[in-house]
Amino acid sequence: MTQNLSDPWSATRRGIRRSMREHVDANSDAVVATVVRVEGSGYRRPGARMVIKLDGDSRGAVTAGCLEDSVVEAARQTIVDGRARVHTYDLRDDDADVWGLGLGCNGVVDILVEPLDASFTAALDALNAKRPVTVLTAVSSRDPAIDIGDRTVLGPDTATTARAPLPDAVTESVRSRLTDAGDGVAVTVDIETAGGDVRVFANHLTPTPDVLLFGSQADVNPVASLAARAGFRVRVATARGARADAERFPAAANVRSTRPNDLDTLVEAPAHTYAVLMSHNFLDDRLALESLLDTDIPHIGVLGPRSRFRELHEAMDRPLDPADDARIAAPCGLDLGGDEPTAIGFSIVSELLAVHNDRDGGRLAEGSGPIHARPEIA
Repeated sequence: MTQNLSDPWSATRRGIRRSMREHVDANSDAVVATVVRVEGSGYRRPGARMVIKLDGDSRGAVTAGCLEDSVVEAARQTIVDGRARVHTYDLRDDDADVWGLGLGCNGVVDILVEPLDASFTAALDALNAKRPVTVLTAVSSRDPAIDIGDRTVLGPDTATTARAPLPDAVTESVRSRLTDAGDGVAVTVDIETAGGDVRVFANHLTPTPDVLLFGSQADVNPVASLAARAGFRVRVATARGARADAERFPAAANVRSTRPNDLDTLVEAPAHTYAVLMSHNFLDDRLALESLLDTDIPHIGVLGPRSRFRELHEAMDRPLDPADDARIAAPCGLDLGGDEPTAIGFSIVSELLAVHNDRDGGRLAEGSGPIHARPEIA
């Protein structure tokens, strides 16, 4: 059973990808709007997507909501003629006549609006199989041989496309300049060709992260619900003898019953999985922790005070090396205060988000520079 976790505007990356898959499989009239470039400040970063149907219904967001009507109108035009276009919105002007609002967002946003077609299949297939890919899409071209929307997918499976791929020379030029850009790259790269300049949007996509929650008590649900709202695929494992009814955990993608020392068998993609042990059973948590330490999971949270974990550690059959210590969080969660179930859930999920995004969870007001890192392209 799956809970309706959010309204369409606040859909997660996972929800957007599922919507894209549904439309591609159904060959329905829909488009994808993608933020491809932000100059200055913007509510969403490059790579943010929005799926729009012919009737104007949409899923996802590319701004704080101020431009959605304009983007929907642009989408209708693309649905009618099938052409991919880039629309530029200058939000720096405080004049109330700009888009009918006094926005003053201090940024210029380029949004690619394109048909939602089978050219997305290769990337969606790879992500579903827990394999990362990099999608290269032309977003501006003075080369008559290259159209806006031409696409190449760099990854294990690149054969499926409904549009022209980018020329090999362009692909290799972009690839060479992304070497040091990092895994989270979502940037435009300008390439010179014999036919004219081409701008390519390079978007590295990683699989939806899993959260594996080990426990069967009621406190699993706040963590599961908040994690799902934050974009994780939630999986719940209960110890043998405990109820594993899907109805008890409506936010979970699946619910399994297992022996604690077999918990590692439920880890499908270790590099993209985070676990939280919350069975409230000392022996079960110890066996589950030992099992997960045999995998390459990057983060294992353990519920309970430090004194409990010290006892758990002393009872373990294996010593902990520095690498184990680095990926175990005991007690898990960020220091947010509050002991209500939802507050504890926020604490745990906040830490999961920070770890997933390679952040320390500090206050934004105490930082300097842009909120989100901007990769440098050679």
